[in-house]
Amino acid sequence: MAKPELREQAVVLRKAGCSVPDIASRLGVARSTAFQWVRHIPLDSDVAAAERRRAHSRAMTDARWGAHRVQTAQRRQDAQDVGQAVVEELAERDLALLGAVIFWCEGTKEKPWRANDGRVTITNTDPRLLRIFIRFLESVGVSRGELSYRVSIHETADPDEAARWWAAELTIPLECFRRATIKRHRPTSTRHNQGDGYHGCLVVTARRRRDLYWRIEGIIDELDRRTGAAFAGEPR
Repeated sequence: MAKPELREQAVVLRKAGCSVPDIASRLGVARSTAFQWVRHIPLDSDVAAAERRRAHSRAMTDARWGAHRVQTAQRRQDAQDVGQAVVEELAERDLALLGAVIFWCEGTKEKPWRANDGRVTITNTDPRLLRIFIRFLESVGVSRGELSYRVSIHETADPDEAARWWAAELTIPLECFRRATIKRHRPTSTRHNQGDGYHGCLVVTARRRRDLYWRIEGIIDELDRRTGAAFAGEPR
């Protein structure tokens, strides 16, 4: 939506009794922008009337955007169907490539000042990604029982409940989980990863796997070489 249209909508919402933060959230703009658009319109002192106007505005907004949301949901589903159709039966080679790329994106890598200590460690919040990576480890001979699992979570959440959630999601016995890492909460920060849907990060580690780390490094090097050669139009 163009800015003039957003400005007009902001004025309508303000006259309906919406606050500046509410307007900013509804229209997806900064609060400062919303304030500039509606600062000439004071809020109705009659709270009940203002609430009625807000309810009416919400109903109008839902009516206006309802069809759009349905269309967007359908487009999303169509795109997901196309993506799912690309994936067929995965061979061991496919899992090797997937696992290597996942680790190189999300895993703990060797640094110039710190050599690899033999661990292959990955941290993530998405159980789907971790399930794929664990399956990759299994394909190269690392069983789930050999891995260690540790929840990393803010102190405002329940680490034990999070561990139970992760254990169920990944089909892992609870006894495989190590003591959780608790992250101290900073009151000045605005966190959205909280509530019932927040389960922290899961740290998955395979120990004494230096050869596996080097193998992953080799896969990434070769992928880089081959995709670089293909991009440049060079023969493989």
